[in-house]
Amino acid sequence: MATTAPNYSPGLEGVIAGISTISDIDVEASRLIYRGYDVHELAKQGSFEETAYLLLHGTLPTQTELDHFHQTLAGEYEVPDYIYDIFRATPKNAHPMDQLKVAVGALAPSDPDYSASPTDRDANLRKAVRMTAKMGNLVANGWRIAHDQEVVKPDGSLNIAQNFLYMLNGTKPEEFAWKAIDTSLVLYAEHGFNASTFAARVTVSSLSDIYSGVVSAIGTLKGNLHGGANEKAMEMLMEIGSVENAEPFIRDALTHKKKIMGFGHREYRISDSRAGIMGELGKEAARRSGNEKWAEIADICERVMKEEKNLFPNVDFPAAYAYYSLGVPIPLYTPIFAISRITGWCANMIEQLDDNRIMRPKSIYAGESLRDYVPIANRH
Repeated sequence: MATTAPNYSPGLEGVIAGISTISDIDVEASRLIYRGYDVHELAKQGSFEETAYLLLHGTLPTQTELDHFHQTLAGEYEVPDYIYDIFRATPKNAHPMDQLKVAVGALAPSDPDYSASPTDRDANLRKAVRMTAKMGNLVANGWRIAHDQEVVKPDGSLNIAQNFLYMLNGTKPEEFAWKAIDTSLVLYAEHGFNASTFAARVTVSSLSDIYSGVVSAIGTLKGNLHGGANEKAMEMLMEIGSVENAEPFIRDALTHKKKIMGFGHREYRISDSRAGIMGELGKEAARRSGNEKWAEIADICERVMKEEKNLFPNVDFPAAYAYYSLGVPIPLYTPIFAISRITGWCANMIEQLDDNRIMRPKSIYAGESLRDYVPIANRH
């Protein structure tokens, strides 16, 4: 319902809902910064584990700190057997994001800090590390169980990206494949007060626990306008089907005002700073797969969207064909997003709880004016 009331902003666009030290989106420079570091440098020179440490602790780790962090994560990769039983009991048509919601919620009681106060910062950091370690296991083995495959237990010698592909496929991944996944995890790890992060902060602002906050965030991320955009982008590329069909498909969609998934972003004016890096990986992944069609179709889509709408691809668009070229099933694209964003969610929830006030915005009432109650016998 439209309204011209003052201070109303649909979708809370432009509304400041908090102060954060975690990430910053430089709109003019189209630059994304984590704790003061440009995401380009983190993606090209660092690793997901370094990024996770940075988001959770506020500083980049020394080699000794990173080694210890790796050891801690490796010790937390495994999940209780009852989680695998829950996957087996879940209907096979469940979307992996719904599997993930159930699994994260069920994990909470097995956490050694389950009974800790929701404002216990040290306990929340330990919970965050445990969830970061376990997410790849939940996604990969949830998929395997849903497809009648045996569970592949994690390998403590592998990092998170390597382990995800190992558990998903049952074989150790090639270096390019796991590094491509690792880079995407860095790029997806944090992005300000996006919908899922804000949902997580709202949840814990009531002094609920951070597992509950993650469940809220996963449910929000599932939406096609948020994390689900990467799945829809690949589905669109597959519908286009051929290089020859790409330009007429996009022009027809624009003529009929259909939404083109993977283009534009509310927070950027010029470009999504992450899309360039992911696009390079997507093209290389396509080349290595022996099928460069998807990258070629994507290039045409990008050109037409630039010409007609001056819109740029966001990170979901190249991530879609990069994952596809790496052999990752389409329904797992958004769960991979969650494997990464768990770090940003947890950093934000911890920050929220450090100086908490329950989220309670106002709304504008646009319903009926005051009416008299009419006894049911007199209603017509």
